[in-house]
Amino acid sequence: MNVEELVRDTLREQAEDKAPLPGDFADRILAVRRRRRTRTIAGASLAAVTAAVVAVAVPALAPDPAGRETRPAGESRTGDVVGHPGQTPPRELIAAGDTALAAYSTSERVKQPDGDVLVTRTYHLLDVRTGIYRKDSRWSWLAVAPGLRTAAVLERGLPARRIGLLDLATGKVERWIPADRGVAGVAFSPDGRKLVATTYADDPDRLDKDRPIHDGKREVPGPGKPSRTGFYVVDVASGDARWSKVRTKSGEFGLSDINTRQDFAFSRDGSLVYTGLTSAPHQRYYDVRGRETGTPADEKHVTWFVEAGLSPSGKLAAGDFAGGAKTTATEVLDPRTGRRVAKVPGQQLLAWADDERLIAWDIAPGTNEYRQRLVLVTIGSKKTVPLSGYRTPKDGSSGRWTPLFARR
Repeated sequence: MNVEELVRDTLREQAEDKAPLPGDFADRILAVRRRRRTRTIAGASLAAVTAAVVAVAVPALAPDPAGRETRPAGESRTGDVVGHPGQTPPRELIAAGDTALAAYSTSERVKQPDGDVLVTRTYHLLDVRTGIYRKDSRWSWLAVAPGLRTAAVLERGLPARRIGLLDLATGKVERWIPADRGVAGVAFSPDGRKLVATTYADDPDRLDKDRPIHDGKREVPGPGKPSRTGFYVVDVASGDARWSKVRTKSGEFGLSDINTRQDFAFSRDGSLVYTGLTSAPHQRYYDVRGRETGTPADEKHVTWFVEAGLSPSGKLAAGDFAGGAKTTATEVLDPRTGRRVAKVPGQQLLAWADDERLIAWDIAPGTNEYRQRLVLVTIGSKKTVPLSGYRTPKDGSSGRWTPLFARR
């Protein structure tokens, strides 16, 4: 039984027990199985991985494209990494450290009768019983709570008038939370106890034929005028929600300072919410009553467009691209001062696996910036561990998938 199967079996057991997943559950799985099978694996690797799976253990083997067994290009430390470098989009569990790929989405542009275009997502969610990603076409937007037990979902036809709480073990909505104002985006607080639901007057994923842009070949419908109205802060347990109005301000040249879709998210401690901005200072914070406030000291150099954000300890922040014309690299910052403290491989930092490792997009050597795969990078190392296959560079195709990570 390989590492992937061990994790999958325990996910299934956890789902049946309805128990929350501890952050170190993968290490616990491996420790228990080691004790059960000491005669089989003593002094050797945990398992020989199959041709489709990379599982980083001590030591672990991974296949190269020719089918030969080689050691993975990464530091073997904890045995808590499961990847599928031959799968794109992924079909089976991808996880590293305390973080798992909870879902991914693909999108297509659907022409509307009036000439507008609607960007329509289709989600594939992790079935926690089997470790398989399964298609669920019901939702236009979703967020997964820490622990991989619950997802907040919005139905087709944004803005939605209710928020669903989806049980990821059964695939059923356990409860609906009504909303007096239309909601088009949701995000959990770091502890999973609250939701921030962003409200809009119009669908932020609708492209307007009357505001065209040029795609390099022809004019196509472009982003509509921002219609964001504010946000709800929702207590997940009770369903109690409070709405706050937030006005859209003007930025440079009198243009809006936000994008058409610009959802709110929580600060690291969950006491504030923030919005991204299209220009400096790039983020603006509010208290839960909608009153503008200052930026927390430990988030001064965190930017919404670098998805990984703060490390679990809050001592480091993921930075932007720091590579060159022929090499990829990203920087890691001191979130208080903005000083670079490290430089790691990768094109774009997506999520922290722990305080020393991050999940990133990286590109195939000799190709363009759109042919990417998920990799694991480590502060202090130039090596990477592949986690997925390469996305197709063709925009709008089913091979262009967007990952959604959640803490375990």
